[in-house]
Amino acid sequence: MVAALFTAQALIHLLATHAGLTVNGQSAGILTVLVFGAGTDYALLLVARYREELRRHHDRHEAMELALNRAGPAVVASGATVVLSMLVLLVAEMNSTRGLGPVAAIGVAVALLAMLTLFPALLLVFGRWIFWPAVPHEGSADPTTGGVWARTGRRIARRPRLVWGVTAAVLAALSLGLLQLRAAGIANADALTGEPDSIAGQKVSARYFPAGAGDPLVVVANTDRAERVGRTVAADPGVVPASVGTPPGTAPEHDGKVLLEATMRAPADSSEAKATVERVRDAVHAVPGADARVGGGTAALLDMDEAQTHDNYLVIPLVLVVVLLVLSVLLRALVAPLLLVGTVVLSLATALGLSALVFRHVFDYAGEDVAFPLFVFVFLVALGIDYNIFLTTRIREEAVRQGTRPGVVTGLATTGAVITSAGLVLAGTFAVLGTLPVLGFAEIGFAVALGVLLDTFVVRSVLVTALFLDVGEKVWWPHPLAHRDDAARAPRPKAPVSRSSE
Repeated sequence: MVAALFTAQALIHLLATHAGLTVNGQSAGILTVLVFGAGTDYALLLVARYREELRRHHDRHEAMELALNRAGPAVVASGATVVLSMLVLLVAEMNSTRGLGPVAAIGVAVALLAMLTLFPALLLVFGRWIFWPAVPHEGSADPTTGGVWARTGRRIARRPRLVWGVTAAVLAALSLGLLQLRAAGIANADALTGEPDSIAGQKVSARYFPAGAGDPLVVVANTDRAERVGRTVAADPGVVPASVGTPPGTAPEHDGKVLLEATMRAPADSSEAKATVERVRDAVHAVPGADARVGGGTAALLDMDEAQTHDNYLVIPLVLVVVLLVLSVLLRALVAPLLLVGTVVLSLATALGLSALVFRHVFDYAGEDVAFPLFVFVFLVALGIDYNIFLTTRIREEAVRQGTRPGVVTGLATTGAVITSAGLVLAGTFAVLGTLPVLGFAEIGFAVALGVLLDTFVVRSVLVTALFLDVGEKVWWPHPLAHRDDAARAPRPKAPVSRSSE
């Protein structure tokens, strides 16, 4: 994964230098988390299937070939889903969000390539002993047949409708915490978990001068309407009336335009200041012939908030459509993908709701950034869908041999451990963001880590399993599984042994 990260960074550097790709500290930090998180998921899935095949085959090369053939489609589909979901960010209005799309897509694509080429080669080079002390030998017992996940699947199978009904109801109740979500932006004074000199200085300035003195409101208008525009600006209750005028040391006009500045009563990054900008814009735009434009730091923040809100409403539905299409192609069904997307939405709502409750009543955070729901959604859906794909592709494989309901139990038993391991690693990776002093990163890291844990231990392992057990064969509509009985009786092909097993 280190090699994959360096390779991805080199490719991104080339695109940033020669193709104008926007890269900032946010996308660079997220790139590292994505490469290690997604790469670990793909590696664990491949390793789990490789171990399984080593118990059935003497030749480790044959075992790896079968592992790649059987786990490869799921890994590729998972990677493709993440890459496509990240590329959807290209439609965003915010440059930082739009630039994150290609950066994240490149990182995940390189990690996927490394896990399907370099990683399997290294496993073969080191041989079976790489799994010491639990080395899988041909004919050794399969621990999944009587493990905790096999028992969990059998318990769920007794009353699947009750299980998924209760689970969904609990998750829906927890998602009501969304009412506590305040994703309207974070003021500069609250953007860091500590209090650096800049914030301390801002507080001292606000004590003796108007809070908005350090970042005035800027208005550009036609010179012949300057007086009327100035009176209009000064009349707003959020503006200090005596402050309206031309900036000191500047010419009063240029090319028929005049530049006016006004000090706002509220801090420039506050919701009150943004409301002042909206009122002033409406007022000066109504002045005939003024051709007025309102700018400044507060106006820029307001425009960014509006762009991010637009991106939230545009990107989230598009990503869900991409995920639905990929799942439909992979599973060759429609009911199963719809169920899975529904569980993804419920899992996201629960993660956001729980996070909002913790932010309000445990950490006492002032609020969330406007882009917070979008980033949490993209990461949870794009990465959390991995676990959906890991589980459902294995369920389909087993259902062909033994029927859907037994296949669901077997699929959970064989993937439960790897999904749990991958989820813990991915959650831990994102939790690292919570240690950063930047509040926005800390909130995203916490919410994604919480969502991944919910996906791992509740949604995939309980809710999806119970839904598939309850719906049964209809889950594969409109292409039901065929030749199930013949496939169940047919022995698995076994290639001749021609190479060393050690």
